[in-house]
Amino acid sequence: MPIYEYSCTACGHEFEELVRGDEKPVCPSCESEDLVRLMSLPRVHSQSTRDLSRKAAKKRDAAQANDRMHDRMRYENSHDRHG
Repeated sequence: MPIYEYSCTACGHEFEELVRGDEKPVCPSCESEDLVRLMSLPRVHSQSTRDLSRKAAKKRDAAQANDRMHDRMRYENSHDRHG
């Protein structure tokens, strides 16, 4: 049951689809069956790609924590004034 990448010729949407047996995939955007199967690029995992992924995840997590802190401060400030 391979996962293939497709491009819809009707709307241009690109997506991945798990294809089982003789199933014919359809575009999730416009439900067209007029699809072109794309070449999938192999995934390469090395220590450097793991390090880059880890660094990106830490940066994303820090940004989310900062956003949550600011949201919490806005919430507390708005409720302190009205309470």
